[in-house]
Amino acid sequence: MSSSIDDPAHDREAGDRDATLDTTRIDDVRIAAVRALVSPAVILDELPVTPAIEALVEASRTRIGDVLQGRDDRLVVVVGPCSIHDFDAAIAYAQRLRPLAGELADALVVVMRVYFEKPRTTVGWKGFINDPRLDGSFRINEGLRRARELLLAINALGLPAGSEFLDLLSPQYISDLIAWGAIGARTTESQSHRQLASGLSCPVGFKNGTDGSVQVAADAVLAAAAPHSFMGMTKMGVAAIFETRGNADGHVILRGGRVPNYDAAAVEAACTVLRRAGLREQVMVDCSHANSAKQHRRQIDVAADLARQIEGGERRIVGVMVESHLLEGRQDQRPGQPLVPGVSITDACLGWSDTEPLLRALAQAVRTRRQR
Repeated sequence: MSSSIDDPAHDREAGDRDATLDTTRIDDVRIAAVRALVSPAVILDELPVTPAIEALVEASRTRIGDVLQGRDDRLVVVVGPCSIHDFDAAIAYAQRLRPLAGELADALVVVMRVYFEKPRTTVGWKGFINDPRLDGSFRINEGLRRARELLLAINALGLPAGSEFLDLLSPQYISDLIAWGAIGARTTESQSHRQLASGLSCPVGFKNGTDGSVQVAADAVLAAAAPHSFMGMTKMGVAAIFETRGNADGHVILRGGRVPNYDAAAVEAACTVLRRAGLREQVMVDCSHANSAKQHRRQIDVAADLARQIEGGERRIVGVMVESHLLEGRQDQRPGQPLVPGVSITDACLGWSDTEPLLRALAQAVRTRRQR
């Protein structure tokens, strides 16, 4: 028996020794199936942006940009579930966050965390777009539609959305509805993601490397600020060469590494790296991930430390990220067992009962700093 991946006997044109070579013997030999992908233009036509949502996204991007450029002394707070897996629970969370965001708008620019794609260390559920039914059916066209529907619904509430850009094609389906974007620790060093960020219409944060390297993120900010040319897919689903202008609203996100990097010394060290690179001395701090040692309740302590720094006059902390859901903790998917609504299925999150006082404390810290 042949040891080759694909049996050549099944790839030759039968009955014609002079037939054109069938390249499937050497091409796509590990591809099990190819399915049609709906074009972005079709989904955008089915689920269009309303004038009110367009105005909200544009105004929210401007407000975040003003904070980054030093024209606004408020704090950008990106808060919400680690990942979206339940449409209705996400809406319920947004309905709670919206009035609190309005109440604290004098001090905070609140953006709901709406993450649809999950980078995995090995394998696992890859997110709402990739597998919206959570059953391994990978109905990606359905996931793209549902993701856009959710973003439209959240924006319609008057709440701006933030998301991580992981797949290089999915932004064409949803990026017009995103007020703030992130490039994760695993992809900050990726040239393709830096090029993507250079052409995105929203401010973009780059997380420090998984080892804690801030230099990697600083390099990404510099790269994204420059013009680039690269291959991509248009809204019509056609391959094209994109030429970007560069993104002036790139910034570094401290998410920890081998050790946490949210305290005053870490902020100073990160700003030193930025200063040497000729970049603005400003950081956003992720209260989760390595900064909390993946223990969700430690986010409260991290946020409290940041609040003390801000109260003390620290202006280089321009943003905070918090993983939060309706109920705290996380849950595993188990066959035949329904999921508890409002509980994360990826990283553990704070519950709403802890999130609200955390946001109020950050807002008060900004107000105190303002009075100094």
